[in-house]
Amino acid sequence: MSTAAALSLPDLCRQAREAIGTRNLVFVGLMGAGKSVIGRMTASALQIPFIDSDAEIERVSRMTIAELFETYGETEFRSLEARVIRRLLKTGPRVLSTGGGAFVNGESRTLIKERALSVWLEADLEVLWERVSKRDNRPLLKTPDPRGTLQTLMTARYPIYAEADITVRSRAVRKETIVEETLAAIAGRGCQ
Repeated sequence: MSTAAALSLPDLCRQAREAIGTRNLVFVGLMGAGKSVIGRMTASALQIPFIDSDAEIERVSRMTIAELFETYGETEFRSLEARVIRRLLKTGPRVLSTGGGAFVNGESRTLIKERALSVWLEADLEVLWERVSKRDNRPLLKTPDPRGTLQTLMTARYPIYAEADITVRSRAVRKETIVEETLAAIAGRGCQ
């Protein structure tokens, strides 16, 4: 058992907060991994602001992500996403959840690596599919075989997500468990 895992929750939060310092904490991973929910809960535990990059993109563009994809295509969306992430990473600390393709974009990935501590919420296909199949708002899954598309995205993106500083397994457990595991992983980096 690591030192971080043996700490009480308040001590874990304190150590994780100290490990982050003035940096941002950025959650990356595929759609359905829990980046927004776990990110928001982690920010609350750390008592620092939370921002969802997709929500910020929608706010500045006055369009939904689906509308942006439909109107301008993925390339233009990724360019806008990179600009928003660049702006959001200028100050910290805060917790930022990103869209599934943000860390795959070389420009955004470089920014995140330079200015933040990244956490990949890794999940298997069954967990992701269970979560994303409940809603029809995922532009990349508007295909004849959305589950197959999700598998293809996993195959292509997981090696890139693996470049994140920390990996936490997202699975069908209480959200608080994932948050505590995230905090322990962050605190553990500070104990090294």
